[in-house]
Amino acid sequence: MVDLTNVHAAPSPDLLTPDNAMMLFVDHQPQMFFGTGSGDRTAIINSTVGLAKAARIFDVPTVLSTVAAESFSGPILPQLKAVFPDQEVIDRTTMNAWEDEALVEAVRATGRGKIVLSGLWTEVCLVLPALSALEQGYEVYVVADASGGVSPLAHEHALQRMTAAGAVPVTWIQVLLELQRDWARAETYVPVTELVEEHGGAYGLGLVYAHAMIDPHAAG
Repeated sequence: MVDLTNVHAAPSPDLLTPDNAMMLFVDHQPQMFFGTGSGDRTAIINSTVGLAKAARIFDVPTVLSTVAAESFSGPILPQLKAVFPDQEVIDRTTMNAWEDEALVEAVRATGRGKIVLSGLWTEVCLVLPALSALEQGYEVYVVADASGGVSPLAHEHALQRMTAAGAVPVTWIQVLLELQRDWARAETYVPVTELVEEHGGAYGLGLVYAHAMIDPHAAG
């Protein structure tokens, strides 16, 4: 039963904020996309780039990682790298990113306790680090639409496995709006609405229409 004496206007500590979260992008690479069959690959790319730009808008610490980039999987998604042109990409041999010392140190160095995780494939390159990070006390938020598996079944079962272990499934728009959370935050209002217009599909078109036809300051 709710204790009415404790009810007040304040956000839950479970919410993602620019000060408590970091983002980890794992293996968004050509060879991994070739094998992705759980959803439209162009849509996954759009969501991945939208998520990356959200991190840039809110200055959320970000770690980029690839696996066997030179010998098998190819370079990181160019559109993703373009968001962070000066950022080092940590290349690994391990399928489980959490078994790579450099990657774990990069995550630890952010000082954040919430990991916003996305990558390919969901059933390998997300499940393995998600379970490993959860076991070590991190909170893990898996961005389902910026990730993909080899089949719809593989993707869904992987999400179920991570959720059962304590991870939280989210979408990139959900992360973006959770970071903004108040349209009165003027310093990020314009970048956020511009990002939605660029990558937000029908929602973005709605904002374009609202700004043009109703009110240039209309929000979500």
